[in-house]
Amino acid sequence: MASVVPISIVPEAKTGSRTADLLEIARLRIRISWQLASLSLLVHADAFRSAPLLYLQGLVWRIRGLRVRSRNRIAALAGRSRRAYELWIVRNEAASKPPVPISGPTIWPIIDCRNDTGSLVETLESLVGAGAKIEPILIGTDAKVGKRRLQKPCELAKLIADRRPWLLPLVAGDRLAAGSLAIYTNAASHAHRSCLIYADDDLISSGKRHAPHFKPDWNPELLEHHDYVSGSCIVRVDRKALASLTDEGWAEALTRMALDSGGIPLHIKQVLHHRRSRPEPVIPAKPAQIQLPLAPSVTAIIPTLNGHALLRSCIDGLEQAGYPCVETIIVDNGSDEPATLSYLAALEQKGATVLRLPGPFNYSALNNQAVKHAKGELLCFLNNDVEMTDPDWLAMLVQHAVKPDLGAVGARLLYPDGSIQHAGVFTGIGGGAGHAHRFQRADESGYFERARLPQRVSAVTAACMVVAKEKFVAVGGFDEERFPVAFNDVDLCLKLNGRGWQSFYEPRATLVHHESKSRGSDRSKDKRARFAGELASLKRVWNTDKIRDPYHHPNLSAFCEEFLVAL
Repeated sequence: MASVVPISIVPEAKTGSRTADLLEIARLRIRISWQLASLSLLVHADAFRSAPLLYLQGLVWRIRGLRVRSRNRIAALAGRSRRAYELWIVRNEAASKPPVPISGPTIWPIIDCRNDTGSLVETLESLVGAGAKIEPILIGTDAKVGKRRLQKPCELAKLIADRRPWLLPLVAGDRLAAGSLAIYTNAASHAHRSCLIYADDDLISSGKRHAPHFKPDWNPELLEHHDYVSGSCIVRVDRKALASLTDEGWAEALTRMALDSGGIPLHIKQVLHHRRSRPEPVIPAKPAQIQLPLAPSVTAIIPTLNGHALLRSCIDGLEQAGYPCVETIIVDNGSDEPATLSYLAALEQKGATVLRLPGPFNYSALNNQAVKHAKGELLCFLNNDVEMTDPDWLAMLVQHAVKPDLGAVGARLLYPDGSIQHAGVFTGIGGGAGHAHRFQRADESGYFERARLPQRVSAVTAACMVVAKEKFVAVGGFDEERFPVAFNDVDLCLKLNGRGWQSFYEPRATLVHHESKSRGSDRSKDKRARFAGELASLKRVWNTDKIRDPYHHPNLSAFCEEFLVAL
């Protein structure tokens, strides 16, 4: 296996002859080119071995000129290679130039040495390469080097003179990337309101880097279940507050102090930390009882076309939710099956509203018409092929939809075989938008458990979506002209996000989605043409092929719905 060139391998020009310098640079370039070529071959070999037929199909598409389809197929296979991150490091970091040191606020490195296993020296060496301007503060009696030593975190104020210092908490064994403090200093110089700046990280063991975490931009609800910030950030805190730090969890306490100071945390989309260990995500349990003291009224809107068995299952699940004050509107798009017509008549007798709107299928128009008749404070858009297996699903979604800073709230949807159909929508996937974690097993950990953690996302599917009627109307509802069938929910969510009502994914509300069974396949020539037009509209309106999703990452592949390293 090819060894990875360290980040700091490109040196400043050495003293000596110009010829010697040029030869050294040439040798470096040859070495990097050799690494790239050999690792690329190994990654593609891994991709082929993992799924030979799929890989060969991707090559055939490439030969036939279907470049996008080929790239999507092969990128997913290559991204699963155990060598993918090695290749990414060589491509993105090996020949990069170190950042230029700048003047700015002092950043105080603080290293917890109390559980040092003899790797403190490596941390100290990395600080030099990172561009540290001052000697670090060492916490713990086991520290055998350095002059600035403390017994406990609460004594930090003894050595820090700044009134509101920037602190860099580390643990002995962690390493910083070359030039990382210059990057942090530059960010801190422009962070006039933010008190927390965090970066991406990976793990390092036996000198080898692995398991990169390419993080989302600030996502407060995700942080409640996965502390992806502490230990890979700098924080600005009030010096007086340092006296309240306890021996355990002091770095996490600094994170909380910084967050309490206000401002939106900043995210540096670079791997600046190589860590010995980091916190694992904690999967939240569903609350035993969902507190909704003033449960708002909900209007459930369900478009349908025949398929009375699917509709009956959906209605049964809605009724079994046991949520008070639910109004049901069925939008009939031209059903003609006797069984369906009979069932719709029975629903009307039970108090449901049936809007009969025959004609070409236009999902946006059907739902917009229904909203005009809705009396509920909240709207619950449902596909008729959604099956509810959990009676608390609606209350779980409502508890978020009533929050003033959230807009559309979506559930986790599974295929009938138990694999994931929807776990939030990310823009930029395939140039448009894609469902995160699609086809992943529901019990798989996936990318840092993102499929099983409540979090902010750019969009959610309208197959099961709850949103305040007032907010829906404020942004003009679904776009009937540009997005009659596809991407109307993405467009709606992006409009809501633009007004400060962020989309939200709640995996503890889990439903089964028999995707598009009542409408049939989208593979006909006319439907493919329609979909292509809607995708073009999404790119034109929202620049999804140019602007990456803030909750995804530029270093994750835009060619598959898995969270894989971009190659």
